[in-house]
Amino acid sequence: MITKAPITRELMRADIAKMLHMQPEEVQDDDNLPDLGLDSLRLMKLVLGWEEAGLKADFGLFAEHGTLGEWWQAIEAQQAG
Repeated sequence: MITKAPITRELMRADIAKMLHMQPEEVQDDDNLPDLGLDSLRLMKLVLGWEEAGLKADFGLFAEHGTLGEWWQAIEAQQAG
């Protein structure tokens, strides 16, 4: 299922890939994740798993942005501020 390790961009990539039945290297930072098949239900499952692993981020952050790169930038900005 979803990783329970500390959240990194690469772990998020792996979780997204697993959810979409892809290999992690197939998920690029600038890929539009909804275009790859990441619907709102799958996104919610991912975010809940990441929150359980300790990520402090609002679901709206993920819903507002559509790429892993944008998510990671927003997470870094949120954690820095």
